[in-house]
Amino acid sequence: MQYRKFGGTGLTVSRLCLGTMTFGLQTQEDVSHAILDKASDAGVNFIDTADVYPLGGDESAAGRTEEIVGRWLKGRRDRFILATKACGKVGPSEWDQGASRKHLLDAIDASLRRLGTDYVDLYQLHSDDPHTPLDETLRALDTIVQSGKARYIGVSNFLAYRLARALGRADVLGLARFVCVQPRYNLLFRQIERELLPLVSEEQLAVIPYNPLAGGLLTGKHRHDAAPSEGRFTTATVGNAGAMYQQRYWHEREFATIDKLRELAQSSGESLTKLSVAWVLANPVVTSAIIGASRPDQLTDTLAAVDLTLDDGLKAQLDDTTIEYRWGDAAR
Repeated sequence: MQYRKFGGTGLTVSRLCLGTMTFGLQTQEDVSHAILDKASDAGVNFIDTADVYPLGGDESAAGRTEEIVGRWLKGRRDRFILATKACGKVGPSEWDQGASRKHLLDAIDASLRRLGTDYVDLYQLHSDDPHTPLDETLRALDTIVQSGKARYIGVSNFLAYRLARALGRADVLGLARFVCVQPRYNLLFRQIERELLPLVSEEQLAVIPYNPLAGGLLTGKHRHDAAPSEGRFTTATVGNAGAMYQQRYWHEREFATIDKLRELAQSSGESLTKLSVAWVLANPVVTSAIIGASRPDQLTDTLAAVDLTLDDGLKAQLDDTTIEYRWGDAAR
């Protein structure tokens, strides 16, 4: 395993981070713990979860993933960098979601209880909340940091302009500052290269992208003319989450691109899975890529990707083959 400084902080994390959103729905607890064991044995010291996980479950399932992770961490908490997130709906009341002071202060306590710890290393906003004043959110997060319940704070799924505003307000108010971003990023979704990545590079924020395999499409195992029988694209297994992943990636254009990428993988002698994760890690702005699995064996290629260095020619071919994905729907 390789390790890297976490943006402008003094923290060091593994270049791969284990994502856990399948734990408790697609993946039962014993298999989830086996996945954690395999990642840990490979040197992964960074675990990411969220209070709304498992993805695809209803509100009653929210928190189940944190409980599974917490039980595994018992007796070894000090060996891992633990990250969780809040903002999604986790209960029946209107205030059981969002980035209000009330919800965030309640949410951190609930997450710590489920995780069986008195602090998390990284506490992130899972998404932007345009209905709560930004200053209120920043003050609540500062309270959480000052209380010792979180060491650092970050954001996920933020537009560049909102992140820039949040950083500016934190500086003006003298509050804890976001130190990282968690965006969606892969060969089939490159929009963040246009504005978000230049911003975080200038501000020295860590980047921990999720979805490096586009929900499994970049493994090359799916076919457009065949309904998915397993994984994140199956609505029978993961409900609304499966529908969301189909909407994101299950399109003729994406499958045509996969065919081209598969040819590049074959000519390079590497699996498309390994190549796709290595491509994300090859971006110098990326700190650690979040990888997930529903079975331990699925981690074999993704864990190996950290040691694959793409030569300039292959990197350029991958870039050129997927260049249209920098521009979003306008390229369709």
